[in-house]
Amino acid sequence: MAQPRLSKLELRIMERLWASGPSSVREIQESFPERSRPAYTTIQTTVYRLEAKGVLRRTKKIGNAHLFEPLITRGAAERRLIDELLALFGGSGRTVVAHLIDSGSVSDEDLREARRALQKSTRRESRDAGN
Repeated sequence: MAQPRLSKLELRIMERLWASGPSSVREIQESFPERSRPAYTTIQTTVYRLEAKGVLRRTKKIGNAHLFEPLITRGAAERRLIDELLALFGGSGRTVVAHLIDSGSVSDEDLREARRALQKSTRRESRDAGN
């Protein structure tokens, strides 16, 4: 099943839930910096939209407040964003990787980890092809 697309605000709300666990709309809203805090109703509407998309759910009710928790992992959301980015470049990561290297956004350790992941993937593909 494809993961739904998430807006910036939706991702910020999900970040709060991933970091802090089940939270009420008020707790989510108050976690935003005061200077750029969205209105309570904006957060509430967005939380309900996330619930309708199936990426979070109500876990329980305390008084009048519902607590919400994520149904997707941070990794799943990150993979969706990366897939969308790669789709902009025709599915090839070459341009993206070259930019990350040129801009200094990738450390030597990041490159070593990427090499290890590539080697692991290549071994898995070879093993799977042999079965």
